[in-house]
Order: sequence, then structure tokens, then C-alpha cells
Amino acid sequence: MKWVTRDHVHMDRVASPWLIKRFIDRDAVFGFLPFGNEGAIPGDAIAFAIPGAEIGPHDRDGSTFRKLKQKYDLTHPAIEMMAEIIESGITHVFHHGDPGYSVANLKYPQGMGLDAIAIGMMYATGDDAENLEKSMAIYDGLFAYCRVMLLLEEKPEIADIPPPQYWHVVKDELGRRP
Repeated sequence: MKWVTRDHVHMDRVASPWLIKRFIDRDAVFGFLPFGNEGAIPGDAIAFAIPGAEIGPHDRDGSTFRKLKQKYDLTHPAIEMMAEIIESGITHVFHHGDPGYSVANLKYPQGMGLDAIAIGMMYATGDDAENLEKSMAIYDGLFAYCRVMLLLEEKPEIADIPPPQYWHVVKDELGRRP
């Protein structure tokens, strides 16, 4: 299936294609519409993160990532944690200049780092397609991080195992889980 969003993808509009490719439509192909020309959605495409689309951009109802998660009934706890990190990043993007703003007030301060990486990827890649391609590994890593954090909440005793045994135990545990 073809999916389209606005060009100059950043954080939520990179995480959303990751979610689509990994959990919704493994054969997805992505297209990018110029900002201001969002009305030119091809008839054979699913629009996301575009004002007026069923799966709209981030707003008071959450990130596009969360909207995809809800629409496609994705219930994996690590995907929920990722949605919260992405939404913390979105909060950082829009409020870091506000008086009294503090990263300490973000539910997940990791969102600030995700924003920095997403900005860097915009400039380190030639275009949106390359950004998505190269950023997939970043979101694979974020998904793995979330899975590890949830595992450690469930089994905090694992954190007491010295490295490198710790790494092997964690990988083995993750290998047994969806």
C-alpha cells in the first residue's frame, strides 16, 4: 500500500512510518507531499500526519504514532512507551522556549534526545526517503530500549547481574517475548 505524509519528516513522521513498516504494512511505500500542497493526496494512498486526514498530525489527541497505534489496535507495551517518548519529544519541540520549561517536567526526557537525533537525521540525509530508510534502525533501537526498560520493571533483579552476563540475560529474555 502507498502511504503519504508531508515532506521534511521529523520525529513523529519518521516514527509513524517505522510503526507502519514493522507492525501494520510490511510492504508500505511512502510518498511525501510538499507543505502547503497536502490536498494533492493520490487516490490510491493512505494519508497520515496531514491536516484533515483520518490519521491526522499530532494534536491534543496525541501523536500520529499514537493514532496509528489506536487505529490498528497495537497493544504492545513497548509501543505505548514509544508513543509516550515521542509525545515527550513533541512537547519539547513546541515548548522548550517557554518560560519555566524544564526537561525534568517531561514524562520521558528521552524525547528531547529523540528530537535532537531527528533534527540531525533531517540534515544528515539527502531527502525524506533516505531519512526514513536510515532512521529505521534508530526506531528499532528505541523499541528495543523500551522492551528492556519494561523487562527491568518486571524483573528488577536482572539489573544486578554484572556485564557482560547482563547483556546475554536481557537478550535471552527479549528473545522469548513478542
